[in-house]
Amino acid sequence: MIMAFSILIVDDSKPMRSVIKKTFRAAGYGGSDFHEAANGLEALERLQTNWLDIVITDYTMPEMNGLALLQAMKQDELFRTIPVVVITTEGSRQRIDQFMESGAAGYIKKPFTPEQVRDMITSILGESDEDVDTDNDDFDF
Repeated sequence: MIMAFSILIVDDSKPMRSVIKKTFRAAGYGGSDFHEAANGLEALERLQTNWLDIVITDYTMPEMNGLALLQAMKQDELFRTIPVVVITTEGSRQRIDQFMESGAAGYIKKPFTPEQVRDMITSILGESDEDVDTDNDDFDF
């Protein structure tokens, strides 16, 4: 069992948000709390009202793209430490470098597999199957 996280999925395509969510569930994050936004502006609103562990964002979106979202988060005292993973069809080395130089924690190219998602999240959040204690009998509450 993998630890559950609070995950914000940012993509202008509702079907793609569903695919990403299903992929996270298949990767072992089914117990996670999923939030959604259709663009960077909506994502910033979700960040204001929810405690989030990680943001998964597309690059190409109307109103505010993924790079602008990433840059806005890095300028905000509360949001700058939240890891951002870019999931996109954009594959140019220049664009990938731009994401990483702007502070992205990782990059996954579409299409992707549950294993790629699990490996990326494990490397970013430092969780692995061995780190998770599934014995809940030790809690007093």
